Amino acid sequence: MTKTVRAVIFDIDGTLLDSVDLHAQAWVDAFAHFGVTVSHDQARSQIGKGGDQLLPVFLDEARIAREGETIEAYRSDLFKRDYLSKVKPFPGVSALFEHLKGQGLTVALASSGKAAEVEHYQSLMQVEDLTDVVVTSDDVARSKPFPDIFQAALEKLAPLTAAQAVVIGDTPYDAEAAEKAGLRTIGVLCGGFPEADLGAAGCIAIYRDPQDLLDGYVSSPLAT
Repeated sequence: MTKTVRAVIFDIDGTLLDSVDLHAQAWVDAFAHFGVTVSHDQARSQIGKGGDQLLPVFLDEARIAREGETIEAYRSDLFKRDYLSKVKPFPGVSALFEHLKGQGLTVALASSGKAAEVEHYQSLMQVEDLTDVVVTSDDVARSKPFPDIFQAALEKLAPLTAAQAVVIGDTPYDAEAAEKAGLRTIGVLCGGFPEADLGAAGCIAIYRDPQDLLDGYVSSPLAT
């Protein structure tokens, strides 16, 4: 890669935080409360999307129109009550952010989560003072795999351009959304998606987790 990277845009869940299984279980529990049977694996395969894109996988349009907002609100409250306290950062997150800032890069967060969740996560990861830009599902009309979240991040990163930024994410939905916004993606495996899926979605490099990316930084696309 010959283009100089000036900004890094991070997904959060599954990329920086060990939260995918917890989000999946919250969806399983929420659907069950409304009489819908969804397996953990089925729910997990959709984590990375916002509720606007996840609900249509399991419910028809009529039910979404009738109960979609209620189901999503129930899931959100359930996650905060039963699962949020169990979320932990992956190894190396704050150290990676410190390294990026030390290299003069601009750091952004772009999550399909709600603003209040993301604010809590910044504190949990101890990166409040290391983050320059934050975009959440509250800022856009559509979540990943639509490009809206990354496009909103780029607007906040201006005058930096898509050619000067790289996304780091754990799902094919991150890579698909990034590509639609003209961004390249580095994949991480810690969210549980197979390496083959990340490669097929267009990731230019793949690492185990944030610590692995930090350890291999010198030879990574970020340093080229």
